[in-house]
Amino acid sequence: MKLRYLLLFSIAITFLFPAETTAQRKKKQKTTITSSSVLDSVLSGLKFRSIGPAFMSGRIADIEIHPNNENIWYIAVGSGGVWKTVNSGTTWTPIFDDQPTYSIGTITLDPQNPNIVWVGSGEDSGGRHVGYGDGVYKSMDGGQTWINVGLKNSEHISRIIVHPEDSDTVWVTAQGPLWSKGGDRGVYKTTDGGQTWNKTLGDNEWVGATDLEIDPDNPDILYAATWQRHRTVAAYVGGGPGTGLYKSTDGGDTWTELKTGLPDTWMGKTGLAISPQNPDVIYAAVEEERRTGGLYRSENGGQSWEKQSATVSGGTGPHYYQELYASPHHEGVLYLMDNNLQISEDGGKNFYRMNEKNKHGDNHAIAFKMSDPDYLLVGSDGGLYESFDHTKTWKYIENLPVTQFYKVAVDDAEPFYNVFGGTQDNSTESGPSRTNSMQGIQNSDWRVILNWDGHQPATEPGNPDIMYAERQEGTLSRIDMKTGEVTDIQPQAAANEKTERFNWDAPILVSPHNPTTIYFASQRVWKSENRGDEWTAISGDLTKNEERITLPIYGKQQSWDAPWDVYAMSNYNTITSLAESPVQKGLLYAGTDDGSIQISENDGGSWRKINVGSMPGVPATAFVNDIKADLFDASTVYVVLDNHKYGDFTPYLVKSTDKGKTWTSLRNNIPDRTLVWRIVQDHVQPNLLFLASEFGIYVSINGGKHWTMMKGGVPTISFRDLAIQRRENDLVGASFGRGFYILDDYTALREISEDNLQNEKAMLFPVRDAWWYIPKSHLSFEADKGSQGDNHFIAPNPDFGALFTYYLKDNYETSKAKRKAKEKNMTNSDVPFAGWEALEKEVLETEPKLVFTVTDMQGNVVRNITAPAKKGINRIAWDLRYPSLDPISLQQRETDKDENTSGLLAPPGDYKVTMYLNDNGNVTKLSDAETFVVKPLNESSIKTVTPQKASEFWRTYEATQRSVAQLNMGLEKSINRAKAMQTALMRSRITPGAMNERIAKVLKDLQTLQTELNGNYARNEIGEKGKPTLGDRMFAIYRGIERSTYGPTTSHNQQLQIVKAQISSSLAQLKLSQAALDALYTELQNAGAPYIEN
Repeated sequence: MKLRYLLLFSIAITFLFPAETTAQRKKKQKTTITSSSVLDSVLSGLKFRSIGPAFMSGRIADIEIHPNNENIWYIAVGSGGVWKTVNSGTTWTPIFDDQPTYSIGTITLDPQNPNIVWVGSGEDSGGRHVGYGDGVYKSMDGGQTWINVGLKNSEHISRIIVHPEDSDTVWVTAQGPLWSKGGDRGVYKTTDGGQTWNKTLGDNEWVGATDLEIDPDNPDILYAATWQRHRTVAAYVGGGPGTGLYKSTDGGDTWTELKTGLPDTWMGKTGLAISPQNPDVIYAAVEEERRTGGLYRSENGGQSWEKQSATVSGGTGPHYYQELYASPHHEGVLYLMDNNLQISEDGGKNFYRMNEKNKHGDNHAIAFKMSDPDYLLVGSDGGLYESFDHTKTWKYIENLPVTQFYKVAVDDAEPFYNVFGGTQDNSTESGPSRTNSMQGIQNSDWRVILNWDGHQPATEPGNPDIMYAERQEGTLSRIDMKTGEVTDIQPQAAANEKTERFNWDAPILVSPHNPTTIYFASQRVWKSENRGDEWTAISGDLTKNEERITLPIYGKQQSWDAPWDVYAMSNYNTITSLAESPVQKGLLYAGTDDGSIQISENDGGSWRKINVGSMPGVPATAFVNDIKADLFDASTVYVVLDNHKYGDFTPYLVKSTDKGKTWTSLRNNIPDRTLVWRIVQDHVQPNLLFLASEFGIYVSINGGKHWTMMKGGVPTISFRDLAIQRRENDLVGASFGRGFYILDDYTALREISEDNLQNEKAMLFPVRDAWWYIPKSHLSFEADKGSQGDNHFIAPNPDFGALFTYYLKDNYETSKAKRKAKEKNMTNSDVPFAGWEALEKEVLETEPKLVFTVTDMQGNVVRNITAPAKKGINRIAWDLRYPSLDPISLQQRETDKDENTSGLLAPPGDYKVTMYLNDNGNVTKLSDAETFVVKPLNESSIKTVTPQKASEFWRTYEATQRSVAQLNMGLEKSINRAKAMQTALMRSRITPGAMNERIAKVLKDLQTLQTELNGNYARNEIGEKGKPTLGDRMFAIYRGIERSTYGPTTSHNQQLQIVKAQISSSLAQLKLSQAALDALYTELQNAGAPYIEN
């Protein structure tokens, strides 16, 4: 079938009518998009590639272990969705990726039916970087499908409890909005499985609920902790008069406040725990004023409390931790989540710091196994850890790629560029965009280049040995990537100057005009012309320079005695974004966190202020997330803003074409409640823009008039930053909770328009040059995890070889597929009978397919590659190899059915590819040829023949392989034919004797030849070797050339000559035997013997 198809295909090409050429298409005028876009429906085939990493993971908010099967775990990732394992972390499945939110605060299993899973969306901490949710989700099938069951305005949910005897009764603690008042906040109860909710505790402004416990012996008794807190862009107060502890004895319908023995000041975040051994004993970890607090204990169901110790979580602050757990195995053993987890073994009187050697700190969740009192599963900012000896040692779960990246940078290292990212609490990390290993990108390929929290990195163009990274609040360093040495280069205030105010994520800019000139910013802009060795302030304070303690909290100015938490704040009145025009040197932009943009046209000599409130639709308080000077026009600039720190999640995106004098909104069709973080412009097509948003990446092909979300290969996740690697035309996205993603070679997006998407039947886009090499074997000689086990983390490389990107306007389908699609919509009407002729046509029809024909520059066909004729923009790769010449049996095996089976490498050089459609045998040319180059990646350590000479040998080997197959198949067929003749002779009217002897002689000659070629059967049966066979010699050559571009050795050439000589003599012998068989068969037929196949 395969050979027959190729023949038909080759003949059909001769009669083609060429389609409109690619060059003609490129000359067409591109039209604009004003509302909906065809692009929305065709982009799914352009898939982002996740590159991890997982060597450091990300913040775990909650953990649930299945009560009946302790190998099944669910984890709520603070900003990375919900994950499930059924084998104790050996492998993981993300089960929440297609939901509209990614931020998770809590997860709970129904104790009666653990297949029912409840999720509260929105992180449960008061941190400056938390994501927001949209309510409560419920799954009835272990996380396969989900429905949102309400409380959509809660934003942050901290606890869900399901009634132990009634699956329809559920309680939820909603912290409510962090940045503003109102929303769904407090304790909510449902008695109908989430169809309706009744709020039973909390107010409608500032007081939510943060924890909830249920009496294990009496489900009508519940304890709740309310929490009043407010964070703004400027400040944070983590307590208030609405914070308190409450008890219900009627299933949460009514509540009584508990006061006796508890602090009478403004309390903050409180964690609750109830003793599993004695439910009358309740514990409360209470945040008091100014990061003080205590562990309180009640022995009488909350009627009165006694302070056991002054223990409180620290680190970033109690708002970030404070979850309290009581051991299910040992009474009085408590675990308080903290930067370094605290353990008490005496009911809270004394605490000690848990051993966290070789483990990440900042702990948020813990889970226990009822079968093992020494087992702990702990979730922290660094991921998930197991201890089997009660904290003495730790095992890291190293296959969860949920790192939170703030910012990203790429270098121009050869041959593969590197990706750098600053993370939330997991340092600044660096790793390759791809490797030359067949195992892809592994944890061992990543490294930490700077500690603490990481923020904006930057690279020096043309010099991948120098890069810049920073810790929080502007602690800037220059890093020598060769030596790993770190030099602090943060600008410092001069004598008698005040401390510089650097933003939590201070901006750094490498000048596009001089790679050794860098800009940095605090409340003023700094410039260095020698990579940060010395700095000059080129502006004064460009912010409002306010006293932030005087700004409103809870809607009004608060007393100095309020529970301010300065440690939990970011600096305020800071510069947050910098840009310099690549067209006009010294044209600088600086954006602030307090609502202004400053512009200098003389490299900081003077500045012109713009209040962002003057921009169309932008509030005066908006935070400037990003400024990008246009790459082509000095007068054009883009600004990305957000106002979420005032409770406003509207996307704000504006553009100026006159250096900030007037502005136009580019928001257009970006949905409500979608923060926007970063914008980048293509360096070739000015109207091609990419936008990083709170829930994904958007692209515009018309300068922002219409935006399309790019959903291929990415979950719902926040992308905080984007970078373009210009040499490779790759788009790199930094997600805040799922690591890095790369869209390899987005060149196709430059070529498309609304016009050609609507009017062109098909398009083949330009092809990026391909690297020519043999992928290294790191773990094994197969592209898998070797012998490392299923838990070994690997991120994929791009498909090896040349990547062909193409577009089809419509699906090409068989008649049967069209009929079934039509009948699917006829559920309420009669389905007509198609007719026997139509059904017979369906039986005989073949599936439509695309064929990509690769030729060399002389027009010689190198490879035909087939792909589905699927609508939209899609991709397929040529692996730089000729097709396999393995023989194809008429009794087709599975391997014979694969039309894309590969042989040996083609040589480097220039190639062309053309796209065709094979629709049931009718072949149509769909594109002009696109030219690309296959480039050698490596130079052999030992001087050898040219790749072209090596290729000549490979082609000779393949021709010889074909001859060997022809000889062996002909020999096998002839032996079977001779044996069939013996049977036919016995069923004929010929007297046995001479004819018998003649057939036996030919059979013996054939079998002798088979032994010479393939070895003695008896020896082979027990593994005893004889003289080398044809197969032995061919395999010896193949072993030498399969995984090498070195070319043939002398031995390879000698072996091939031996094989060719043996083939020549053996074919001559075979032809003699076949002629004898032909004569014998004629005699048998004349004598009336039965017909023999073939």
